[in-house]
Amino acid sequence: MISDNDIKKARIMIVDDTPVNLYLLEAIVTTAGYQHVTTVSDPREVETLYQELEPHLVLLDISMPHMDGYQVMERLKTIEKDTYIPVMVLTAIQDNETRKKALACGAQDFLSKPFDNTEVLTRIRNMIKVRLLHTQIQNHNVILEEQVRQRTRELENTRLEIIRKLGQAAEYRDTETGAHIIRMSRMCAVLGELSGLSSQETELLLNASPMHDVGKIGVPDAIMLKPGRLTADEWRIMTEHTLIGDKLLEGHDHELMNTARQIALTHHEKWDGAGYPKGLKQDAIPLCGRIAALADVFDALTSKRPYKQPYPVEKALAIIHESRGTHFDPNLTDLFLDNIDRFIQIKEELSDDADVPGGEFEYSERDSHRSGRDKGEGK
Repeated sequence: MISDNDIKKARIMIVDDTPVNLYLLEAIVTTAGYQHVTTVSDPREVETLYQELEPHLVLLDISMPHMDGYQVMERLKTIEKDTYIPVMVLTAIQDNETRKKALACGAQDFLSKPFDNTEVLTRIRNMIKVRLLHTQIQNHNVILEEQVRQRTRELENTRLEIIRKLGQAAEYRDTETGAHIIRMSRMCAVLGELSGLSSQETELLLNASPMHDVGKIGVPDAIMLKPGRLTADEWRIMTEHTLIGDKLLEGHDHELMNTARQIALTHHEKWDGAGYPKGLKQDAIPLCGRIAALADVFDALTSKRPYKQPYPVEKALAIIHESRGTHFDPNLTDLFLDNIDRFIQIKEELSDDADVPGGEFEYSERDSHRSGRDKGEGK
Protein backbone atom coordinates (compact mmCIF):
# COMPACT_ATOMS: atom_id res chain seq x y z
CA MET A 1 0.00 0.00 0.00
CA ILE A 2 1.40 3.40 -1.00
CA SER A 3 0.71 6.12 1.58
CA ASP A 4 0.57 9.89 1.07
CA ASN A 5 3.71 10.13 3.16
CA ASP A 6 5.51 7.71 0.81
CA ILE A 7 4.52 9.86 -2.17
CA LYS A 8 5.70 13.09 -0.53
CA LYS A 9 9.08 11.49 0.24
CA ALA A 10 9.64 10.58 -3.41
CA ARG A 11 12.69 12.02 -5.14
CA ILE A 12 11.89 14.45 -7.95
CA MET A 13 14.33 15.86 -10.51
CA ILE A 14 13.36 18.91 -12.59
CA VAL A 15 15.36 19.52 -15.77
CA ASP A 16 14.86 22.82 -17.66
CA ASP A 17 17.29 25.34 -19.06
CA THR A 18 14.91 28.21 -18.22
CA PRO A 19 15.45 29.41 -14.60
CA VAL A 20 11.92 30.72 -14.21
CA ASN A 21 10.47 27.34 -15.10
CA LEU A 22 12.74 25.62 -12.61
CA TYR A 23 11.79 28.09 -9.89
CA LEU A 24 8.07 27.82 -10.62
CA LEU A 25 7.93 24.01 -10.67
CA GLU A 26 10.11 23.72 -7.58
CA ALA A 27 7.81 26.11 -5.74
CA ILE A 28 4.70 24.19 -6.80
CA VAL A 29 5.97 20.78 -5.64
CA THR A 30 7.66 21.90 -2.42
CA THR A 31 4.60 23.93 -1.39
CA ALA A 32 2.55 20.75 -1.92
CA GLY A 33 4.81 18.96 0.59
CA TYR A 34 7.32 17.14 -1.57
CA GLN A 35 10.53 16.90 0.42
CA HIS A 36 13.24 15.83 -2.04
CA VAL A 37 13.42 18.04 -5.11
CA THR A 38 16.52 18.59 -7.27
CA THR A 39 16.70 21.13 -10.09
CA VAL A 40 19.07 20.90 -13.07
CA SER A 41 19.55 23.57 -15.72
CA ASP A 42 22.29 21.83 -17.73
CA PRO A 43 21.04 18.60 -19.40
CA ARG A 44 24.60 17.30 -19.59
CA GLU A 45 24.54 16.80 -15.81
CA VAL A 46 21.37 14.72 -15.77
CA GLU A 47 22.90 11.29 -16.41
CA THR A 48 25.36 11.52 -13.51
CA LEU A 49 22.81 12.99 -11.11
CA TYR A 50 20.23 10.37 -12.09
CA GLN A 51 22.59 7.58 -11.13
CA GLU A 52 23.37 9.26 -7.81
CA LEU A 53 19.82 10.25 -6.81
CA GLU A 54 17.77 7.47 -8.45
CA PRO A 55 14.73 9.78 -8.72
CA HIS A 56 11.18 8.47 -8.78
CA LEU A 57 10.20 11.15 -11.29
CA VAL A 58 12.01 13.35 -13.82
CA LEU A 59 10.27 16.47 -15.14
CA LEU A 60 12.15 17.00 -18.39
CA ASP A 61 12.09 19.87 -20.83
CA ILE A 62 12.36 18.97 -24.51
CA SER A 63 13.93 22.09 -26.03
CA MET A 64 17.32 22.71 -24.41
CA PRO A 65 20.83 23.60 -25.62
CA HIS A 66 23.70 21.07 -25.67
CA MET A 67 21.27 18.13 -25.38
CA ASP A 68 17.56 18.09 -26.03
CA GLY A 69 15.10 16.05 -23.97
CA TYR A 70 15.07 13.21 -26.48
CA GLN A 71 18.83 12.74 -26.14
CA VAL A 72 18.58 12.86 -22.35
CA MET A 73 15.95 10.10 -22.39
CA GLU A 74 18.14 7.93 -24.61
CA ARG A 75 20.94 8.26 -22.03
CA LEU A 76 18.59 7.41 -19.15
CA LYS A 77 17.37 4.25 -20.93
CA THR A 78 20.91 2.89 -20.81
CA ILE A 79 20.72 3.18 -17.01
CA GLU A 80 17.22 1.73 -16.58
CA LYS A 81 17.79 -1.44 -18.56
CA ASP A 82 15.38 -3.60 -16.54
CA THR A 83 12.53 -1.12 -16.17
CA TYR A 84 11.18 2.11 -17.65
CA ILE A 85 12.43 5.69 -17.29
CA PRO A 86 10.04 7.75 -15.08
CA VAL A 87 9.99 10.82 -17.31
CA MET A 88 7.27 13.45 -17.61
CA VAL A 89 7.97 15.73 -20.56
CA LEU A 90 7.65 19.52 -20.23
CA THR A 91 6.82 21.17 -23.52
CA ALA A 92 5.06 24.17 -24.99
CA ILE A 93 4.76 22.35 -28.32
CA GLN A 94 1.37 20.71 -28.73
CA ASP A 95 1.75 18.89 -32.07
CA ASN A 96 1.30 15.13 -32.26
CA GLU A 97 4.71 14.48 -33.81
CA THR A 98 6.45 15.90 -30.72
CA ARG A 99 4.36 13.71 -28.43
CA LYS A 100 4.88 10.59 -30.54
CA LYS A 101 8.64 11.09 -30.59
CA ALA A 102 8.71 11.69 -26.83
CA LEU A 103 6.72 8.52 -26.19
CA ALA A 104 9.02 6.58 -28.50
CA CYS A 105 11.98 7.81 -26.46
CA GLY A 106 10.43 6.58 -23.22
CA ALA A 107 8.31 9.45 -21.88
CA GLN A 108 5.40 8.35 -19.67
CA ASP A 109 3.37 11.58 -19.54
CA PHE A 110 3.33 15.26 -20.55
CA LEU A 111 2.98 18.64 -18.87
CA SER A 112 2.07 21.55 -21.10
CA LYS A 113 3.46 25.03 -20.69
CA PRO A 114 2.25 27.33 -19.25
CA PHE A 115 1.70 25.19 -16.13
CA ASP A 116 -1.59 24.71 -14.37
CA ASN A 117 -0.91 24.01 -10.67
CA THR A 118 -3.71 21.49 -10.24
CA GLU A 119 -2.73 19.58 -13.35
CA VAL A 120 0.94 19.62 -12.37
CA LEU A 121 0.30 18.18 -8.89
CA THR A 122 -2.22 15.60 -10.09
CA ARG A 123 0.00 14.25 -12.83
CA ILE A 124 3.07 14.26 -10.57
CA ARG A 125 1.21 12.40 -7.82
CA ASN A 126 -0.14 9.81 -10.24
CA MET A 127 3.24 9.16 -11.84
CA ILE A 128 5.03 8.88 -8.51
CA LYS A 129 2.41 6.47 -7.18
CA VAL A 130 2.79 4.28 -10.26
CA ARG A 131 6.57 4.36 -9.90
CA LEU A 132 6.44 3.43 -6.22
CA LEU A 133 4.01 0.59 -6.92
CA HIS A 134 6.23 -0.63 -9.75
CA THR A 135 9.28 -0.57 -7.46
CA GLN A 136 7.32 -2.31 -4.73
CA ILE A 137 6.33 -5.10 -7.11
CA GLN A 138 9.89 -5.40 -8.38
CA ASN A 139 11.24 -5.67 -4.83
CA HIS A 140 8.57 -8.21 -3.96
CA ASN A 141 9.48 -10.25 -7.03
CA VAL A 142 13.16 -10.13 -6.05
CA ILE A 143 12.26 -11.42 -2.59
CA LEU A 144 10.09 -14.16 -4.05
CA GLU A 145 12.80 -15.16 -6.51
CA GLU A 146 15.35 -15.36 -3.70
CA GLN A 147 12.95 -17.43 -1.62
CA VAL A 148 12.46 -19.78 -4.57
CA ARG A 149 16.24 -20.02 -5.07
CA GLN A 150 16.73 -20.68 -1.37
CA ARG A 151 14.04 -23.35 -1.35
CA THR A 152 15.50 -24.90 -4.50
CA ARG A 153 18.95 -24.98 -2.85
CA GLU A 154 17.45 -26.61 0.24
CA LEU A 155 15.69 -29.25 -1.85
CA GLU A 156 18.84 -29.89 -3.88
CA ASN A 157 20.96 -30.14 -0.73
CA THR A 158 18.43 -32.55 0.75
CA ARG A 159 18.50 -34.63 -2.43
CA LEU A 160 22.30 -34.72 -2.39
CA GLU A 161 22.38 -35.64 1.29
CA ILE A 162 19.95 -38.52 0.70
CA ILE A 163 22.14 -39.74 -2.15
CA ARG A 164 25.26 -39.60 0.01
CA LYS A 165 23.56 -41.35 2.91
CA LEU A 166 22.19 -44.12 0.71
CA GLY A 167 25.62 -44.56 -0.81
CA GLN A 168 27.17 -44.72 2.64
CA ALA A 169 24.51 -47.17 3.84
CA ALA A 170 25.51 -49.55 1.06
CA GLU A 171 29.20 -48.94 1.66
CA TYR A 172 29.08 -49.58 5.40
CA ARG A 173 27.77 -53.09 4.77
CA ASP A 174 30.97 -53.93 2.93
CA THR A 175 33.88 -51.74 4.00
CA GLU A 176 32.84 -50.30 7.36
CA THR A 177 33.74 -46.84 6.08
CA GLY A 178 31.96 -44.17 4.09
CA ALA A 179 35.22 -42.53 3.00
CA HIS A 180 35.41 -44.66 -0.13
CA ILE A 181 32.41 -43.05 -1.78
CA ILE A 182 33.73 -39.56 -1.00
CA ARG A 183 37.13 -40.34 -2.47
CA MET A 184 35.65 -42.20 -5.40
CA SER A 185 33.24 -39.37 -6.26
CA ARG A 186 36.02 -36.77 -6.09
CA MET A 187 38.19 -38.93 -8.33
CA CYS A 188 35.29 -39.23 -10.77
CA ALA A 189 34.98 -35.46 -10.86
CA VAL A 190 38.71 -35.01 -11.53
CA LEU A 191 38.71 -37.63 -14.26
CA GLY A 192 35.57 -36.11 -15.76
CA GLU A 193 37.24 -32.71 -15.85
CA LEU A 194 40.36 -34.18 -17.47
CA SER A 195 38.20 -35.88 -20.11
CA GLY A 196 36.70 -32.54 -21.14
CA LEU A 197 33.38 -32.47 -19.31
CA SER A 198 31.92 -29.05 -18.50
CA SER A 199 31.89 -27.76 -14.93
CA GLN A 200 28.17 -28.57 -14.73
CA GLU A 201 28.72 -32.11 -15.99
CA THR A 202 31.65 -32.56 -13.62
CA GLU A 203 29.54 -31.49 -10.65
CA LEU A 204 26.79 -33.86 -11.77
CA LEU A 205 29.31 -36.71 -11.84
CA LEU A 206 30.58 -35.73 -8.39
CA ASN A 207 27.09 -35.85 -6.91
CA ALA A 208 25.79 -38.92 -8.75
CA SER A 209 28.74 -41.30 -8.33
CA PRO A 210 28.24 -41.91 -4.57
CA MET A 211 25.26 -44.07 -5.56
CA HIS A 212 27.37 -46.47 -7.62
CA ASP A 213 27.00 -49.39 -5.16
CA VAL A 214 23.57 -48.58 -3.74
CA GLY A 215 22.36 -51.96 -5.02
CA LYS A 216 24.44 -53.67 -2.31
CA ILE A 217 21.56 -52.90 0.00
CA GLY A 218 19.71 -55.78 -1.67
CA VAL A 219 22.54 -58.33 -1.40
CA PRO A 220 22.17 -60.79 1.55
CA ASP A 221 24.51 -60.30 4.50
CA ALA A 222 25.76 -63.88 4.22
CA ILE A 223 27.29 -62.92 0.86
CA MET A 224 28.20 -59.29 1.55
CA LEU A 225 29.99 -60.09 4.80
CA LYS A 226 31.51 -63.44 3.82
CA PRO A 227 35.26 -63.24 4.55
CA GLY A 228 36.29 -65.97 2.14
CA ARG A 229 35.93 -66.78 -1.54
CA LEU A 230 32.45 -66.62 -3.01
CA THR A 231 30.91 -69.66 -4.67
CA ALA A 232 29.67 -69.38 -8.25
CA ASP A 233 26.06 -68.94 -7.06
CA GLU A 234 27.10 -66.39 -4.46
CA TRP A 235 29.07 -64.53 -7.09
CA ARG A 236 26.06 -64.45 -9.41
CA ILE A 237 23.96 -62.94 -6.62
CA MET A 238 26.70 -60.41 -5.85
CA THR A 239 26.75 -59.19 -9.45
CA GLU A 240 23.05 -58.45 -9.23
CA HIS A 241 23.78 -55.37 -7.09
CA THR A 242 24.12 -53.43 -10.37
CA LEU A 243 20.61 -54.45 -11.42
CA ILE A 244 19.25 -53.74 -7.95
CA GLY A 245 20.81 -50.28 -8.05
CA ASP A 246 19.27 -49.68 -11.47
CA LYS A 247 15.87 -50.70 -10.14
CA LEU A 248 16.18 -48.57 -7.00
CA LEU A 249 17.00 -45.45 -8.99
CA GLU A 250 14.56 -45.83 -11.87
CA GLY A 251 11.41 -43.76 -12.32
CA HIS A 252 13.00 -40.34 -11.89
CA ASP A 253 13.40 -37.77 -14.65
CA HIS A 254 15.88 -35.69 -12.65
CA GLU A 255 19.26 -35.52 -14.38
CA LEU A 256 21.11 -36.33 -11.18
CA MET A 257 19.09 -39.50 -10.56
CA ASN A 258 19.40 -40.59 -14.17
CA THR A 259 23.19 -40.23 -14.04
CA ALA A 260 23.34 -42.07 -10.71
CA ARG A 261 21.28 -44.87 -12.23
CA GLN A 262 23.60 -45.15 -15.25
CA ILE A 263 26.63 -45.35 -12.98
CA ALA A 264 25.04 -47.93 -10.67
CA LEU A 265 24.15 -50.11 -13.65
CA THR A 266 27.35 -49.82 -15.74
CA HIS A 267 30.33 -49.25 -13.45
CA HIS A 268 31.25 -52.97 -13.68
CA GLU A 269 31.07 -53.10 -17.46
CA LYS A 270 34.41 -53.53 -19.25
CA TRP A 271 35.87 -51.91 -22.32
CA ASP A 272 36.30 -55.29 -24.02
CA GLY A 273 32.73 -56.42 -23.25
CA ALA A 274 33.69 -58.93 -20.53
CA GLY A 275 31.97 -57.02 -17.72
CA TYR A 276 28.50 -57.20 -16.25
CA PRO A 277 25.52 -57.04 -16.05
CA LYS A 278 24.96 -56.56 -19.82
CA GLY A 279 28.38 -57.15 -21.35
CA LEU A 280 28.45 -53.66 -22.89
CA LYS A 281 31.50 -52.82 -24.95
CA GLN A 282 33.57 -49.67 -25.51
CA ASP A 283 31.48 -46.55 -26.23
CA ALA A 284 28.26 -48.46 -25.59
CA ILE A 285 29.20 -48.05 -21.93
CA PRO A 286 28.16 -44.52 -20.83
CA LEU A 287 31.11 -42.23 -20.14
CA CYS A 288 29.99 -41.79 -16.53
CA GLY A 289 30.13 -45.58 -16.08
CA ARG A 290 33.61 -45.81 -17.61
CA ILE A 291 34.87 -43.02 -15.39
CA ALA A 292 33.30 -44.53 -12.27
CA ALA A 293 34.81 -47.94 -13.06
CA LEU A 294 38.35 -46.58 -13.07
CA ALA A 295 37.95 -44.40 -9.98
CA ASP A 296 36.19 -47.22 -8.10
CA VAL A 297 38.87 -49.78 -8.85
CA PHE A 298 41.80 -47.54 -7.97
CA ASP A 299 40.31 -46.60 -4.62
CA ALA A 300 39.24 -50.18 -3.87
CA LEU A 301 42.69 -51.57 -4.66
CA THR A 302 44.50 -49.01 -2.50
CA SER A 303 42.07 -49.16 0.44
CA LYS A 304 42.02 -51.41 3.47
CA ARG A 305 39.09 -53.79 3.73
CA PRO A 306 38.06 -56.27 6.43
CA TYR A 307 39.16 -59.05 4.08
CA LYS A 308 42.42 -57.52 2.77
CA GLN A 309 45.21 -55.00 3.25
CA PRO A 310 45.56 -52.12 0.78
CA TYR A 311 47.67 -52.54 -2.32
CA PRO A 312 50.67 -50.22 -2.65
CA VAL A 313 49.97 -47.50 -5.18
CA GLU A 314 52.64 -48.88 -7.50
CA LYS A 315 50.97 -52.29 -7.69
CA ALA A 316 47.51 -50.77 -8.15
CA LEU A 317 48.81 -48.64 -11.03
CA ALA A 318 50.44 -51.68 -12.61
CA ILE A 319 47.10 -53.50 -12.54
CA ILE A 320 45.32 -50.50 -14.05
CA HIS A 321 47.96 -50.14 -16.76
CA GLU A 322 47.71 -53.85 -17.53
CA SER A 323 43.91 -53.48 -17.83
CA ARG A 324 44.11 -50.58 -20.31
CA GLY A 325 41.98 -51.44 -23.32
CA THR A 326 40.51 -54.55 -21.72
CA HIS A 327 38.81 -53.45 -18.51
CA PHE A 328 39.25 -49.70 -18.86
CA ASP A 329 38.72 -47.10 -21.55
CA PRO A 330 42.28 -46.57 -22.90
CA ASN A 331 41.92 -42.80 -23.22
CA LEU A 332 40.62 -42.46 -19.66
CA THR A 333 43.39 -44.75 -18.44
CA ASP A 334 46.03 -42.51 -20.04
CA LEU A 335 44.47 -39.40 -18.49
CA PHE A 336 44.38 -41.10 -15.12
CA LEU A 337 47.98 -42.31 -15.20
CA ASP A 338 49.30 -39.02 -16.58
CA ASN A 339 47.67 -37.15 -13.69
CA ILE A 340 48.08 -39.71 -10.94
CA ASP A 341 49.34 -37.12 -8.44
CA ARG A 342 45.87 -35.57 -8.27
CA PHE A 343 44.28 -38.90 -7.42
CA ILE A 344 46.93 -39.79 -4.85
CA GLN A 345 46.33 -36.41 -3.20
CA ILE A 346 42.65 -37.30 -2.77
CA LYS A 347 43.66 -40.60 -1.16
CA GLU A 348 45.95 -38.80 1.25
CA GLU A 349 43.43 -36.13 2.17
CA LEU A 350 40.66 -38.65 2.87
CA SER A 351 42.43 -41.71 4.26
CA ASP A 352 40.42 -44.28 6.24
CA ASP A 353 43.03 -44.57 8.96
CA ALA A 354 46.74 -44.29 9.54
CA ASP A 355 47.50 -48.03 9.51
CA VAL A 356 50.65 -49.02 7.63
CA PRO A 357 49.99 -51.71 5.00
CA GLY A 358 51.41 -55.07 5.89
CA GLY A 359 51.36 -58.74 4.92
CA GLU A 360 50.84 -60.17 1.50
CA PHE A 361 48.99 -57.98 -1.01
CA GLU A 362 46.89 -60.66 -2.64
CA TYR A 363 44.19 -59.67 -5.07
CA SER A 364 40.84 -60.29 -3.36
CA GLU A 365 37.61 -61.51 -4.92
CA ARG A 366 35.92 -58.56 -3.21
CA ASP A 367 38.08 -56.27 -5.33
CA SER A 368 37.27 -58.16 -8.50
CA HIS A 369 33.71 -59.31 -7.88
CA ARG A 370 34.87 -62.20 -10.08
CA SER A 371 36.05 -64.74 -7.46
CA GLY A 372 39.56 -63.38 -7.78
CA ARG A 373 39.90 -64.18 -11.47
CA ASP A 374 39.63 -60.69 -13.02
CA LYS A 375 42.24 -58.27 -11.93
CA GLY A 376 41.36 -54.61 -11.69
CA GLU A 377 37.62 -54.88 -11.00
CA GLY A 378 36.05 -52.60 -8.39
CA LYS A 379 34.49 -53.71 -5.12
